[in-house]
Amino acid sequence: MAQQKILFAEDEAILGKLVKEALDREPDFKVQWAKTGQEALQYFQDTPPDICLFDVMLPKIDGFTLAKKIRLINADVPIFFLTARSDTADVLKGFSSGGNDYLKKPFSIEELVIRLRELLRRNNKANTLQESYEFGTYWFSPATQTLRNEKEVFQLSGKEAELLKLLVLHKNNLLERKTVLMQLWGDDNFFNARNMDVYIGRLRKYLIHDTHLSIVNIRGYGYKLIEQVS
Repeated sequence: MAQQKILFAEDEAILGKLVKEALDREPDFKVQWAKTGQEALQYFQDTPPDICLFDVMLPKIDGFTLAKKIRLINADVPIFFLTARSDTADVLKGFSSGGNDYLKKPFSIEELVIRLRELLRRNNKANTLQESYEFGTYWFSPATQTLRNEKEVFQLSGKEAELLKLLVLHKNNLLERKTVLMQLWGDDNFFNARNMDVYIGRLRKYLIHDTHLSIVNIRGYGYKLIEQVS
């Protein structure tokens, strides 16, 4: 049975230990426990998990802000909140920050396990169904690393496909340069930055056949895949 990696962020020591030990007893779960939002973000960048389980009230970076930062890195990973808050406004804030589900404290471990498994199941099903992305006159399949239009099929390299997927997921929004470098290259040094510029140039050549599409350099910040509506 393949293990699902859970990134768990909780600053309350007793509750954190209890939840981690309970989830670790599940044969299909492997838990990494962070005690601050900043630590959780670093863990996420170093070892991307299959699902995130975050307390809302975290030191350094709170759970909602942490979710927003993670959504800039990965738009698909499920994020589950644990919260002592019950106001509708707080629940809505959790979803608007990128959360997929939540559970109010106090809660039972049994319910938490069921809800985590269900969220993982839904996410895996969605990823299986998502065979391609359509933008402009192009269709893109990350799984097969192919980009095609009505006349041509382009076989992308692994790095080209990863970079294009991030651009498509953030279409018409800024994709921060450092975010890409840390996720795809693991370091934002000068050499990797120049390497990324080369890949951006290649992607621009693939998309040249659709004048409504462009990859714009936002100097000092990152890139933006723009699709103009005719």
